[in-house]
Amino acid sequence: MKKNVLLIGTGLIGGSIALAIKKVHDVNIIGYDINEKQLEIGKRIQVLDEISVQLKDCAEKAHLIIFSCPVEESIKYIHKLSEYELKNDVILTDVGSTKSEIMRHSKTLTDKGYCFIGGHPMAGSHKTGIESAKVHLFENAYFILTPSKNTKNDQIDELKEWLKGTGSHFVVIDEETHDQITGVVSHFPHLIASNLVKQVKTYAKDEPLVTALAAGGFRDITRIASSSPKMWTDIVIQNKDTLLSLISNWIDDMKQMYQLVESQDKEDIFHYFKESKDFRDNMPAKANGAIPSYFDLYVDVLDRVGELANITTILSIHQVSITNLRIIESREGLPGVLRISLQTENDREKAEKFLNVNGYETYIVS
Repeated sequence: MKKNVLLIGTGLIGGSIALAIKKVHDVNIIGYDINEKQLEIGKRIQVLDEISVQLKDCAEKAHLIIFSCPVEESIKYIHKLSEYELKNDVILTDVGSTKSEIMRHSKTLTDKGYCFIGGHPMAGSHKTGIESAKVHLFENAYFILTPSKNTKNDQIDELKEWLKGTGSHFVVIDEETHDQITGVVSHFPHLIASNLVKQVKTYAKDEPLVTALAAGGFRDITRIASSSPKMWTDIVIQNKDTLLSLISNWIDDMKQMYQLVESQDKEDIFHYFKESKDFRDNMPAKANGAIPSYFDLYVDVLDRVGELANITTILSIHQVSITNLRIIESREGLPGVLRISLQTENDREKAEKFLNVNGYETYIVS
């Protein structure tokens, strides 16, 4: 008999995990969602095998339960499920970006003897909804697991086996360490990016040219500010203490930078920039970290009719999925630069190969 996997929340992340599980295991994926349209889509495109609006019934027959909704919603469902008679050997997990709060609330389940292991797949997409689910979404990404205090090693191994199809690198740490690390390399950078955008918006009120000039590199370095406001509101609330500490340190750093700029000491200023450059240059170039990577390919294009259509046709023929196209530079009679954003490193390598074969000059900016 097939084992049952219950997906509570059927968006991009949950749907992609479901596809990864089905890739390796012969299971019955049950979808539960307050959005019935998402359930219907998931069933139609065969991400879900079964849909349900009766949470109790599908929870009590599940062997694996995945909370794939926002953390605040997951916490509500955790308390609901603690009132049900779940299978003794069921494993419960989630996909939230913060772990301390959800692990604290998971005690309502673990105190009853159920196994809850926090989860955070560190990958995503600008797309949303179960219709955008991809079996390879988490491939080579870090997948953080935060077990409860009494979790046994064989239960962690069992969850890893369930999730083997993701192709992820599993890292097991405690929830406090998780929130500290993701606060430093993901949550805090989102705050800074949003603040930089806000600063430009303020200056743009008096000088419209600011907006035009910010359309290039500034727009690129603040991409993450375009992430979901609802999601980031939840994250800031849930990771409050870590972020307040990081903001306090940032304020001190900015005061030191103010003094550095004021001093006009060339040697100190040079050392400041070189130290940052050296550290960044030594970071793994192709690894997936806490913030989803951007796989951009730049293409020199001539100013002639049909050039853009020709490029997209070449990529379409070879089944290379494009997430975004943007003309960076285009002046009449001169070569322009087209930036193609792709979903994976593999897609970028394929795009580079096939465009080069067809005579296009391409390059990657690291």
